[in-house]
Amino acid sequence: MKLRDFLYLNKSDRQVLLSLLSLAAIVLCAIYFTGIKEEEEVRSGVNEEMGKKGGEKVREVKGISAVKDGQETYYQTPQTTPERFPFDPNTADSTTLLRLGLRPWQVRNIYKYRAAGGIYRSKEDFSKLYGLTVKDYRELEPYIRISPDYLPASTLFDKRKGGNGENRPQSDSLSSSTERRIFPVKIKDGETIDLNIADTSDLKTVPGIGSYYARRIADYGRRLGGYVSVSQLDEIEDLPKEVKQFFVVSQPHPRQLAINRLTLNELKRHPYINYYQARAITEHRRLHGPIGHISDLRLLSEFPPEAIERLEPYVSYE
Repeated sequence: MKLRDFLYLNKSDRQVLLSLLSLAAIVLCAIYFTGIKEEEEVRSGVNEEMGKKGGEKVREVKGISAVKDGQETYYQTPQTTPERFPFDPNTADSTTLLRLGLRPWQVRNIYKYRAAGGIYRSKEDFSKLYGLTVKDYRELEPYIRISPDYLPASTLFDKRKGGNGENRPQSDSLSSSTERRIFPVKIKDGETIDLNIADTSDLKTVPGIGSYYARRIADYGRRLGGYVSVSQLDEIEDLPKEVKQFFVVSQPHPRQLAINRLTLNELKRHPYINYYQARAITEHRRLHGPIGHISDLRLLSEFPPEAIERLEPYVSYE
């Protein structure tokens, strides 16, 4: 059988094939000429717009393509011009913030910050917004208005006036004891404070001690179970040495550790007992029974003489 026998088509098959080919050609021609017409319309519309506005702007047509300076570009995004007007970053809504030129993700960060309880108390606080450039901040800074409602309550009281309460609301005047807590008067040389009695307000009356060191002194005293010596202040890192002259420990009554009953984790919470020492104590109790005196620990390598000496006031043998 010859090859032409396989390619032979009868008359009806040839007619159907020719009809299909003709239809395909018509469809392709229609698509081709329609595309050319649309492109010409796009170019014509853009050229008209360019002629009206100086030929510099790019026009987006149906989100498909546009022409700039004779070259075709795609998906041009129209740029919005930032507006400038007074705003409060604590209350401005998303529409307001976007009109100011902030990015959507910056607006989301502002909303998250406010939802978490954050407050912009000053213009400088707003400058910390992630992604805000120096140029952006300098443009926005003259328009930032922080409402007085978001300022610290202490600004209600004029601390610069001379003690007669002038210019203060009578209903908001502070008692003398409250004023001393907010603005502590420092004690003089020769005056002392008992470490185990003083609270943070009393501690802040010592020259050289503010809120930070007052909290650290009080917290360390609680961890110890009470101070037995002023020299224990040397164990607080970075505490000024000269403040010790203003303290005394008159009647030390430290809270004691029941060394025979506490667990390893409970023992190592004390500042004078580390993990290895706590483990040595529990092992000694397991092997030799209850500890009768602190001297029983002298045989343990984890307890040098100085460690036993400072721990002794804090130990009971119940």
